[in-house]
Amino acid sequence: MKFEMAPNSLFAILLRSSYWISFAVAVGIILLSRALLPAAYFPFGAVASLPFFVIGGIAFWRQMQLPSETRVQEVSDKVMAMSWTDFSALLEAAYRRDGYEVSRVNGGVAELELRKDGRRTLVSGKRWKAGRTGVEPLRDLVQARETREIDEVIYVTAGSVTDQARQFAAERRVHLVEAPALAVLLGKLA
Repeated sequence: MKFEMAPNSLFAILLRSSYWISFAVAVGIILLSRALLPAAYFPFGAVASLPFFVIGGIAFWRQMQLPSETRVQEVSDKVMAMSWTDFSALLEAAYRRDGYEVSRVNGGVAELELRKDGRRTLVSGKRWKAGRTGVEPLRDLVQARETREIDEVIYVTAGSVTDQARQFAAERRVHLVEAPALAVLLGKLA
């Protein structure tokens, strides 16, 4: 059984926020415990800050793993200058490095099929240079998932995604790989 946190719980929100907010809440709990509780009960009140320190530490670790804005821009510029042949080879290499078995898909909306741990994933990246992605290519990708009975779909773009497309992707379980995630995926390959 895989534990999954509710997306709008306090700790989930703090994980998505800047790490210092969790640390500030933890320090606030300690200060309130010191001010409001008798000295004998202060340790019990201060212990309530521990989950916030843990969440702050996790958020700090995650945020330190993300590429800087300079790195994201650098990768975006390199990727935008590539031909489809070069970019697709780079995507293949990145997914292979991450332990996927990669095969090319001829025709259709997806270009790559990934296999790992018995799960199949379609990757669409041919429109990676599009300035703005709307709902239509995502709809086609969802339809391909249903037709081919695929577990997951990924849409790769170095451009931006419209709000409607982002909402559609969230509702239909389309994983969007945009510039920051693309910089993480490609890592030192780009």
